[in-house]
Amino acid sequence: AASRPLYLILDDNFYYQSMRHEVYQLARKYSLSFCQVFLECPLECCLQRNRLRSHPLPDQTIHLMAKKIEMPDLKKNTWEQNSLILKCFDCTSEDNEQIIRLLATALENPVKQNEENTEQKEADRAICAASTVHQADQTCRRIISQTMKDAKDKNILPSEMKSLAEELNKLKAEFLQDLRQGSDLKNQSCIQNPCSDPATSVISSFQHEAANVVNKYI
Repeated sequence: AASRPLYLILDDNFYYQSMRHEVYQLARKYSLSFCQVFLECPLECCLQRNRLRSHPLPDQTIHLMAKKIEMPDLKKNTWEQNSLILKCFDCTSEDNEQIIRLLATALENPVKQNEENTEQKEADRAICAASTVHQADQTCRRIISQTMKDAKDKNILPSEMKSLAEELNKLKAEFLQDLRQGSDLKNQSCIQNPCSDPATSVISSFQHEAANVVNKYI
C-alpha cells in the first residue's frame, strides 16, 4: 500500500514569532514541510468563549495574550510564506478547503536546508532578538516570583507586598525595554554564534536591582 503523508500538528498559541521560528528551523534542519494556520479572533469573542470553558482563565490573561500575540508577517518573513490567517468565528467549508490547499502546498515544497539569503538573515536576526527578550522576560518573572515568596516568608505586610510587586514589575518592564532598544547591537553575533546569550547581563543586573528594592522593605 502507498504510504500516506505524516502530519505533525502543534496546537498551541505560539504567540511570539520566535516560538514559531524554532519549529521552522527544525523543519529546515530535516528538510521537512512547514506551514502555519493563524486563527484571528476578536478579543471580545475570546473573552466570551473563555467564560464558557469548564475552567476559564482570568480575563486578564486573555487581555495580556491579545497584546503579546504576533501575527504571521508574510511580507517581512519569507519563512512564514506558507501561512493561512483565518477569521475565527465559525468554521466554513471554504476554510477547510483553504487548509487542505495549504497542507498540499507545504508537502510539495519542503524547507531546504541551505535556503538562506540576506533578507532571511535579517529576519532571523530580528527573531533572535525577540527570542532574547522572551527569554529575559521569563527569567525575570521567575526572579520576581521567588523574590515575592522570600519577602512573604519574612512577614512583610500585605500592603507593602503589593507595593513591592508593583516596583518589581515596573523594574522588569524598564529592563526589558532597555533590552529591546539595544537588542540590534547585542544580537549582531546571534546568528553566527547561537550559543551567545545577550540576555544574561540584563538578567544579572535585574536580579541585583531587585535585591536592592527588596531591601527597602525589610
